[in-house]
Amino acid sequence: MNLRNALCAATALVSVSATAAFAEELTIATVNNGDMIRMQGLTADFTEKTGHTVEWVTLEENVLRQRVTTDISTKGGAFDVMTIGMYETPIWAKNGWLVAMDDLSEEYDADDILPAMRGGLSYEGTMYAAPFYGESSMIMYRTDLVEATGMEMPEAPTWEEVAALARAMTDKDNEIYGICLRGKAGWGENMAFLTATSNAFGARWFDEDWNAQFDQPAWKETLTFYVNLMNDAGPPGASTNGFNENLSLFQQGKCGMWIDATVAASFVTNPDDSTVADKVGFALAPNTGLGKNSNWLWAWALGIPAGTQKEAAAKEFVEWATSKDYIELVAANEGWANVPPGARTSLYENENYKDIPFASMTLKSILSADPQNPTVDPVPYVGVQFAAIPEFAGIATEVGQEFSAALAGQQSIDEALEKAQALTTDAMEAAGY
Repeated sequence: MNLRNALCAATALVSVSATAAFAEELTIATVNNGDMIRMQGLTADFTEKTGHTVEWVTLEENVLRQRVTTDISTKGGAFDVMTIGMYETPIWAKNGWLVAMDDLSEEYDADDILPAMRGGLSYEGTMYAAPFYGESSMIMYRTDLVEATGMEMPEAPTWEEVAALARAMTDKDNEIYGICLRGKAGWGENMAFLTATSNAFGARWFDEDWNAQFDQPAWKETLTFYVNLMNDAGPPGASTNGFNENLSLFQQGKCGMWIDATVAASFVTNPDDSTVADKVGFALAPNTGLGKNSNWLWAWALGIPAGTQKEAAAKEFVEWATSKDYIELVAANEGWANVPPGARTSLYENENYKDIPFASMTLKSILSADPQNPTVDPVPYVGVQFAAIPEFAGIATEVGQEFSAALAGQQSIDEALEKAQALTTDAMEAAGY
């Protein structure tokens, strides 16, 4: 071997050794949604580029929330990266529990993140989690079943129009249900849907003095409308159905319409998974004419717990998974319809994405949600489908259990609302509001 070749070989060996020496194994907690499952399948690209490996802890939504909250609040140190959302991020950042995302690389282009997403994941102007995908909620419906009713789905329907369509599409003998909605108890499950819906009906969680509002007519109207519609046009066992259960029902052709996360659009239109992929239309979440739609605003984001011993490697992963390059990677492997939506402005300017059938409605839904002014009447909190206070998750989980029980016929609507009012009032008084 000549001297030049020997030096090249030695340099290469040093490079490989250095990469190995600094390689980390990251433990990442995430939710079992389709986009996150897809991300796990592409992790080899991250390992190839950085040398770091990943151990995934993939959990159902309610379980994920419990595990990461317990771990970060007790400084358990089980995770190097956590999948969290707009509710947790500013609260945890205020507590000093998250690493600031204020030093991401120039190539990452943090300014490209949609303002609504960046704002919701920031505390005092600094971003503390990077959005993997952003979402609102919208109507996904079977165009063939709507056509068969002789009716039409407006781009911005009212709840009355949606209910009439749902009942007309229902054919329970053939397991066709006009509407599939979340019923599974959880602050991020049925209460995300019902809180957003209640905004359209003129309800709110609290008045301006932090008094619970479940004893007011607007909440009774919301819950009564929901329970009656689900009894008439919903699937059996709806009180145990969350995002994934309703997704499966829709893909099997058993739902006339489904009102849920805009991110689901790529799954219901994927012919590999959905039996109705070529028969899906989209519309804005319903309103009641009071000026508010029933859509939420959310981002599943990646945050780094303060105190991790692998902060540098964790930031490399966050940059990789939420970058423009990752979007291109998914597009190359899965097609543009399956890239993570709702996080970056540049995606909606991309010529490859503009013609995706749900792209425009997703962006319209995201832009129509206003976390600063979510309700018809004024409120003291920020958040569309949640109130951004630490106590909300616990309170809403309990309220969600009462509302799920009402949907299941285990108690009346009045009983559910009375319990919701009492437990919310007690919790807020105990917290000093």
